[in-house]
Amino acid sequence: MDKTREIELVELCKNGDRLAMGTLVRNYERQVYNAAYRMLGNPDDAADVTQTAFLKAFEGITRFNPKYKFFSWIYRITINEAIDQLNRRGRSEPLGETEPESDQADPGQMAVSGEAGARLQAVIMQLPENHRSVLVLRYYNECNYQQISEILQIPEKTVKSRLFSARQQLKDRLSTLEPHSNG
Repeated sequence: MDKTREIELVELCKNGDRLAMGTLVRNYERQVYNAAYRMLGNPDDAADVTQTAFLKAFEGITRFNPKYKFFSWIYRITINEAIDQLNRRGRSEPLGETEPESDQADPGQMAVSGEAGARLQAVIMQLPENHRSVLVLRYYNECNYQQISEILQIPEKTVKSRLFSARQQLKDRLSTLEPHSNG
């Protein structure tokens, strides 16, 4: 969705337009759900966080700064809600059995399914939330460094550093699970 249309929809939302709200939800719902799922590893919790994130976004829509993209704002709310959910339940729980439905394949080396995908998700769930969030945004939501910086409200240099650390931790943990893997 282009920035002009997004701003127009947000302005309509500020005036209580439910159709505009529905349009924003439809445009970002899957991405928000996928981000929540990758942070939480549980489809029911991800659905709850998705719903809560949109409710909070629309309740606080007057605080939205049009200088930023709506998706950056809703992703930030989602990541915060997911972290709150993790804190409430005590770090992480065992991975759910099902993968989220997605219109797009996971990029790069993250494009795995079945048992390998479940192992990868389990390892991602073991990472600290700040490392998990940059991985999710970069590889599952295909955000660039600038977008991640906006969403998480941290400098791009910090994004790069966390991403490097997260990939290293991921690589180290995966290598202990599969000692004969390349990589």
